[in-house]
Amino acid sequence: MEQEKLDEEEKSLLTSYEQGEWRSVEGLETEVEKYRGYARATFKKDRRVNIRVSSKDLEGIQKRALEEGMPYQTLIASILHKYVSGRFVERS
Repeated sequence: MEQEKLDEEEKSLLTSYEQGEWRSVEGLETEVEKYRGYARATFKKDRRVNIRVSSKDLEGIQKRALEEGMPYQTLIASILHKYVSGRFVERS
């Protein structure tokens, strides 16, 4: 891949990889299975919820979802899942 086509984050990752800074994860299959479970639990949608939010908040969520490359409903579900599972961390 030509480096000119990479954004800054991708260039940083490529440089890090080329400098040998990446290491294999011990127990890779166990880790992969753990995160597969998280994904299944996060994305299994079997209930519908309707809520009211301010236009400003919804626009902010939609903007963040666009930045993350996902639908805003998926972002909201992910945030709620992280919160109830105790993995939600606020940035200061």
